[in-house]
Amino acid sequence: MSHLSNDKAKLAIIGAGKMGEAIIAGLLKSEKYKPRDIQIFEIIENRRKYVSQTYKVTSAKSIGDAASFADITIIAVKPGDMKRALEEIGQVIKKGKIVVSIAAGVTLEFLRKYLPKDVSVFRVMPNMACMAREAMIVISPSENTAKEKLELVTSTLSLLGRAIVLDEKYLNLATGLVGSGPAYIYLIIEALADAGVRLGLPKDISIILAAQTTLGAAKMVTETGEHPAKLKDMVTTPAGTTIEGLLALEEGKLRAVIMNAVTKAAERARQLQPT
Repeated sequence: MSHLSNDKAKLAIIGAGKMGEAIIAGLLKSEKYKPRDIQIFEIIENRRKYVSQTYKVTSAKSIGDAASFADITIIAVKPGDMKRALEEIGQVIKKGKIVVSIAAGVTLEFLRKYLPKDVSVFRVMPNMACMAREAMIVISPSENTAKEKLELVTSTLSLLGRAIVLDEKYLNLATGLVGSGPAYIYLIIEALADAGVRLGLPKDISIILAAQTTLGAAKMVTETGEHPAKLKDMVTTPAGTTIEGLLALEEGKLRAVIMNAVTKAAERARQLQPT
């Protein structure tokens, strides 16, 4: 790759919406990337100005210009806008370059239709925690992707959190859990904070308590490797406060509600496949 040095790829972000911005913010926060390493293309003028001015990144005049600059082009547009973006990228992208799509429901087969055969294509599902460099990111490469290309994409996205490689058949399922999951957790944090307010805690303090408690519980799962049920039992004592709260959650069918939410989101991801 002509632009590639020190294992750092030049990046184009096509679509500077909330997810595109989260990726830019996280990469710059990593300090491995500088604004000069990233170009954006965004069709909405006020959004384009906001992102380019806030993060000091160059705003390209066209999708083609951004893609020509980059080693890795990340397409962060809505599924309905994917065809146009791919057509423009396909006209200019050079051999050996990489295209990454983060659009929900858009398959590798669809992506490949519009791109040259000698371009490596990836389907990726990140989430908004990219901004805090704590995202869960699922990566699916197209068939016969070279090992070095997979390593480059994985190492780049790992700057934004934890990245794993999965077969594409799991991507829509991961969308319901990974892509949409933060919204469910925010709702739970909000509910915990509201409970604190109901009991008399100031709202700002209650939000901090709820958020840090959630963060700590998540880290216990990732750092100990223990099953969440075992960790739950560690907190629960006979005739104690926690078991009373858990009973209320079970009576409210919290498990079923969350499982249904993830299932509905995954089903919606399948419906978003452009034609």
